[in-house]
Amino acid sequence: MNVLCIGNSFSQDATRYLHQVSGEELFVRNLYIGGCSLETHYNNIVNNKADYAYQKNGRELKMISIPDALKKKKWDYITVQQVSHFSGIIDTYEPFLGEIVKYLKAECPNAKIVFHRTWAYADTSNHEGFAYYNRDRKTMYNAIIDTTNKIAKNYNFDIIPCGDAIELARDLPEFKEGSEYTLNRDGFHLSLDYGRYLAALVMYRYFCKKSAMNVEYEPENTNHEVNVKLKEIADKVFNS
Repeated sequence: MNVLCIGNSFSQDATRYLHQVSGEELFVRNLYIGGCSLETHYNNIVNNKADYAYQKNGRELKMISIPDALKKKKWDYITVQQVSHFSGIIDTYEPFLGEIVKYLKAECPNAKIVFHRTWAYADTSNHEGFAYYNRDRKTMYNAIIDTTNKIAKNYNFDIIPCGDAIELARDLPEFKEGSEYTLNRDGFHLSLDYGRYLAALVMYRYFCKKSAMNVEYEPENTNHEVNVKLKEIADKVFNS
């Protein structure tokens, strides 16, 4: 199964462990530009800009454009997302998302386009975009939910609920900010171990349609009991 993610550092976080988690059942590539918005993705398509790192497991293979990346494989799924600080602001999506979707459907008519719902910033985040949400995590999360639900309805998209899983985990004592198993590394990106692992489990759960409890892979030097809790959370967001 071939998956192409058109995103930024948040899709990089979500796909870092996805090959390993899926047992190589998935072929995954991420198109990365840090902080890339839908507007920039659209402009890059129009201008065929080879500004993207074509990534496997979060590591650059080459620089590429979106048009050239679409020709690399017969993609089964293509994920799209908004840049994190605009993710809960619906006015930032159009007309760019509509034009991107139109283009992707023309170029890859057999690919299913799905929306990657990203996560709110951590409570103590100093990201300047946090100001759009009064620097309140729950406000940001609720805005993301409301906005992406509307977008999904407009385009008949499935949603990959990575942001839901991160938010659910944050309410557990083990994963609270500042704990040993914190899910963020800088207030907005996911931690390199547990945060990225949870996002990959959610991606696996969506694409492979299997319980996360089936996953045998765990990142090096991580706690097995904690990883089991993350697997339970990844399943829960699909069952709630």
